[in-house]
Amino acid sequence: MKDDCLFCKIIKKEVPSFILYEDEDLIVILDAYPDADGHTLIIPKKHYNDILELDNDTLIKLFDKAREYTTKLMDKLGKDAITFVINYGEAQVIKHFHLHLIPNYIKKEHKLSKEEVYKLLTEE
Repeated sequence: MKDDCLFCKIIKKEVPSFILYEDEDLIVILDAYPDADGHTLIIPKKHYNDILELDNDTLIKLFDKAREYTTKLMDKLGKDAITFVINYGEAQVIKHFHLHLIPNYIKKEHKLSKEEVYKLLTEE
C-alpha cells in the first residue's frame, strides 16, 4: 500500500466508494467519474503501478472477476456491450493498476445516478 495512492486509500476505507465486491486480493467499485452508467473498476489490493508490474496470478483472478461483472453489468443494467480499458503511461491518471469495465461506452449513456446503479448491482 502507498500512502499517497487514491486506490490504496479506498482499499483501506479512508476514502468512501461504492464497493460492489471485495475479497483478499481484489476490490470492485463504481468509478467516481463514470464515462457511462455502470462504469466499474476492478483493482488489485496489492499496489502495482501498472500492468508491467502485475503478476500473472493476479491478472487471471482479475479477468475472471471481469467476466463475472461483464455479465452482471449487462444483465442488471440492460446493456448490450462492455468495453475493457487498461490505461498505461501518461494515459494512466492513478498510478495503481486497474481495469475499467464500461458498459455501452460507444453510446456514453448517463441515465442513472451512481446510487441507482449501485442498488441495481447489489440487490439479489
